[in-house]
Amino acid sequence: MSEMAAQLAEVNPVAEPEVLADVPVTRVIVGVDDCGSGLAALAVATKLARRRDAQLIAVRSWALGLPRHGGRRMRYLSHPHVVLRFSGTEQRAAAKVLVRRAFRRVSGRMPADVPVEIKTPCCDPALALVGVARRPGDVLVVGRESGHPLRRLIHGSVSQYCIRHARCPVLLVPESGRPRETGRAAGRRRSLSP
Repeated sequence: MSEMAAQLAEVNPVAEPEVLADVPVTRVIVGVDDCGSGLAALAVATKLARRRDAQLIAVRSWALGLPRHGGRRMRYLSHPHVVLRFSGTEQRAAAKVLVRRAFRRVSGRMPADVPVEIKTPCCDPALALVGVARRPGDVLVVGRESGHPLRRLIHGSVSQYCIRHARCPVLLVPESGRPRETGRAAGRRRSLSP
């Protein structure tokens, strides 16, 4: 990426971030959540995919150990719990329903003019997003949490993990819907949020 791509830019939510102007975009990957920043990220990702004639991949992960399912997020657990048999059919279906509801809340329906793929992997959300956004031409769009620092300390921050580990441009979208672009300069990874 160029030096320009590594600079933080506040942009109009209707306009495309300047730092993406020279970046070929073939897939827009978005983390879907039903919170304010998650819905704003979905709206920004849909607009970007539409403008760039790119595929939109909506990712909603699930796992029994995630905080929403009564667990605690442990990304670096060396010995994960052993489950002898579990299909996850109900969890995948619930994740797909949440994605469809999020699209309805953002735009009234699933977009008909953008190719959409819904992925519902069984894993930590940050690992799922970074794992999907790995091809040249990918752009990752995530909502930026504004939660309590203690919550982020205990559960981790999906957006911060994506900034540090994604190999593609990452757009952070707060609840206001004004995305911030982050990137890497000269091979160095760094977070460029204020």
